[in-house]
Amino acid sequence: MTELTWDLAVVGGGLAGSLVALAFAHGRPDLRLVLVEAGERIGGDHIWSFFESDLAEAERALLDPLVAARWSGYDVCFPGYTRTLDTAYASVTSARLDSAIRARLPGCALRLGVPVTALDPQAVYLADGARIAARAVIDARGAHGLAHMTGGWQTFLGQMIETARPHGITRPVVMDARVRQQGGYRFVYLLPFSPTRIFVEDTYYADRPAIDRDLLRCRIADYASDHGWDIAEVVYEETGALPVIARGDFAAFWNAGAAGRAVARAGVRAALVHPLTSYSLPDAARFAVHLSRLDKVTAQSLGRVSHEWAAHHWRNGRFYRMLSTMLFGAAQPHERWRMLARFYRLPAPLIERFYAGRSSLGDRVRILAGKPPVPVGAALAALAGKGRALADLAPHQVEPSA
Repeated sequence: MTELTWDLAVVGGGLAGSLVALAFAHGRPDLRLVLVEAGERIGGDHIWSFFESDLAEAERALLDPLVAARWSGYDVCFPGYTRTLDTAYASVTSARLDSAIRARLPGCALRLGVPVTALDPQAVYLADGARIAARAVIDARGAHGLAHMTGGWQTFLGQMIETARPHGITRPVVMDARVRQQGGYRFVYLLPFSPTRIFVEDTYYADRPAIDRDLLRCRIADYASDHGWDIAEVVYEETGALPVIARGDFAAFWNAGAAGRAVARAGVRAALVHPLTSYSLPDAARFAVHLSRLDKVTAQSLGRVSHEWAAHHWRNGRFYRMLSTMLFGAAQPHERWRMLARFYRLPAPLIERFYAGRSSLGDRVRILAGKPPVPVGAALAALAGKGRALADLAPHQVEPSA
């Protein structure tokens, strides 16, 4: 069964695919767009956060309806050192994302709950036998082809908790590394959504993507207890294992899978992530706005543009991949926090540009200058490919077949 032809089919209702759909719905209402998602909800159960300094005006406008909370600054905490930075910070929730998509797309333009079995540049094939024909297809289904990259993982388990009494946290704590260092660089991430509601995430820069959910739940409970918080309810929970990229073969990554490089891609599917932080929201927003401004929306033009954009991003990420190599190849797991502690003593504008993936040459010199937080010999060995064995990046879930 072939469904009526669409101008654009976006496959994957996570952050990247949804932002593409919203950008086109706003900027190109003349195009007929369908969004295809295997799950029953857009975005699952997730929180994505960003620094206001990451984005240009058009990108902030795209995200504004999705923002559940904003703060005027944030804290970082390391052994013997705490710092408050006044960079504005905001969080997007999957609930807001789901509502926005349903409000902007008519019912026929949203296909939920049916897995995709295959796709090509102008068609999407669903498990129920339907074939969605489109003038162009964008694949935004998440990680694929990561076996062609090496590095480590940022793993986490987060809980939105309701406390019996006010928890006392007034702004985000992006990193609290005063916790016991176990399994890699460990820190706790806090987002206070109300005086009694706070998101608490136990995060690790680890060599492997495994997540021991029961253990991390216990660690979050212990952290809450240490802070005097009486947990009245765990509202919801999320987990993840995000790639931290140190090295890779971009051409092999792009050509992986049956569809190869012919189909346009977005988000992690196109390796549009910060290689060291695994941070994808700014790149997802930038790329969505860029696509929505194209004069021609065809399979050929979107395929070419997405490949060129991703290849440019990969080249620009060389410096950050070098830092990932040093973090995982030169530093012992329990000592990795020292690299981040040193980084957070640098000027705030440099930190902003770093997170935005726009570090200047002067920034890069400043980051590398001075006494290194890892042994020099180990750092040089890691950069030469002779350091500690780097964990192979591979999907922590089964990849889509197409």
